[in-house]
Order: sequence, then structure tokens, then C-alpha cells
Amino acid sequence: MPININSVNNYNPSFQHNHNNKSSQPEDKCLKRAVIAASALGVGTAYTIIAKKQGFSINPSKILKTPIKDWALIKLFDKKHPERKLIKLEEWEILGLAAGSIAGGLTAGTLLDKKSNKKAKIREAVNQFLGNVCVPVAFVKTAAVLYDKNKRLILSHVPQIKGDGKTVKVINKSLKCIPSAVMTLIALGAGIVSGNKVSNFLNEQVFHKKVERHIKKTDFAPHVDDIGMAVSLMADKTKVSSAITNTVPLFLCVPGIQAGMAQEK
Repeated sequence: MPININSVNNYNPSFQHNHNNKSSQPEDKCLKRAVIAASALGVGTAYTIIAKKQGFSINPSKILKTPIKDWALIKLFDKKHPERKLIKLEEWEILGLAAGSIAGGLTAGTLLDKKSNKKAKIREAVNQFLGNVCVPVAFVKTAAVLYDKNKRLILSHVPQIKGDGKTVKVINKSLKCIPSAVMTLIALGAGIVSGNKVSNFLNEQVFHKKVERHIKKTDFAPHVDDIGMAVSLMADKTKVSSAITNTVPLFLCVPGIQAGMAQEK
């Protein structure tokens, strides 16, 4: 019986193509897991250094003996005990955490991924650190400083409801939070857009390649740190503001993951 050569040729490539797709999936998963772990390690290392500098013990035996609610990463502000020490994450600490995350993710991605993706990862690292962290943090910090200098004047123009009831007090307090929230959002939006343009420009100058990296949804993940910093600088300390600050290290793993997983188009 004659063999149909065309049918064999048509079948084998498709089978080979599907086989290659299946075999590449575990490699992608392994790379992603390694990059996530390396980014978390970078953030953890930076956070440990920050905690030590601020007087928190990093001795494992002492940490295990300390109640979990009093750990630096978990401790919340308590009005009854305002003297309790809380970890502070302001602009320099945030930059340190971001640098640790990106260094970890970039290192893992460069070592484990194809060499052809190396430049893409470096470009993304620049975008993440400069465009997604440094510039937005600078914008939010500037807004916070301006707000602090003009706080009395700004709040004097905020309308207040007359009355002494509990509901009225809550509403009036909420109204006073609006100016700082608006300033934060405007500064954050301007910082993200400006940072993206600046980092794209620098990448084009360094790599001599047209960069059209648009703002992505994941770019907003690390900006919990900007919100946390703005809250800490513009508002009074509360359990909510300290809880936001405590989530910063988690969200700052994202820039490192994005840098480590970047692929050349």
C-alpha cells in the first residue's frame, strides 16, 4: 500500500509544534518561580537592613520569642500605646526595597533565561526603578512637603458641618482628608506618566532602540508605597495607615518580577 508522503509531512510538524509548546511551559513556570523567589529575597534583605537600622532586632531567636503582633512587619499603630515603635518606610527606604526587588528579579531572570532577553530585562529594570518608583516617589514626596507647609491654609478652606454629633465629626474628619487624597492622586498620576516617559527616553539613548513601553496595570502595584508614604506624611497615624505601610514590601516585589520576566519582542 503506497504511503502518502504529504500526509506524513503535514502531521509530524504539527505534532512536534504541540510537543514543543508543552515542554516549554514547565521552563516558563520554573523561571517565574525563581524570579518571584529572588525578588522576595531582595526585598527581604533590604527590609532586614532597614529594620536593623531602625533599632529592631533581627536575631531569629528573639523574633520567635516576640508575639507575632509585635513583629516589625505586622505591628500596627495603637492609640493607647502611641510610644510603641513602628517601622518607618519613607522615600529612601522605599527606594532601597525597590532596588533589592529589582536586583533579585533581574539577576535570576538574566541567569536562567535566554541571553537574547538580557537587554529587554535591563530596559525593564530601568523602567521599573526610575519610571515606576523614583519619579513617582519624588512627585508624591514633593506634594506631601507642599501640603505640610500649607496644611492650615488648605484645611481652612474645607467646608465643615455644624454640630457635635458623632456622625457629624466623622463626616468633618472625612472632608479634611479630601485635599491630601486629591493631591496624592494628582502627584501619583503625574509621576507615573512622567517617569514612564523619562525611562523610555533614557533607554532609547543607552540602547539606541526605539522604546514604546506603555503604562501597564502591573505598574500600579508598587504604588501602594507612594500611597503609604503620602498617608504617613499627610495624615495622622492610624491602624489603617500603619497597615498600608506594612503591605509595601509585598507590593514592591512586583518591579523585580517584571524586570526578571521581561522578554525581547
